[in-house]
Amino acid sequence: MFKLKIAKFSIGQRVFHKTFSYRGVIFNVDAEFSGDERWYDEVALSRPSKTDPWYHILPDGKQHTTYVAECNLAIDRSLEKINHPLLDNFFDGVNESGYISAEKLN
Repeated sequence: MFKLKIAKFSIGQRVFHKTFSYRGVIFNVDAEFSGDERWYDEVALSRPSKTDPWYHILPDGKQHTTYVAECNLAIDRSLEKINHPLLDNFFDGVNESGYISAEKLN
């Protein structure tokens, strides 16, 4: 039987990485791990579930993006803005709830 997984976090939400202690904003969500097996074996050392949601993150104060399993994230309750050079590529603005997606849905 197929079990529907619901992501705990959403695009535009500020999050905190529990292991590496950085803040960031989610710019994409995968229902389950969609990366490369070699990357998982080399980088995902805690072996998080591949069948739970994974998130693409713009880390605050960095130039790169990260790919993080849901179990490693917590809500970032800070209202401080995220500083990332790609932020304007994905978001039009920010409010109390988080960042507002630049992509308009039908």
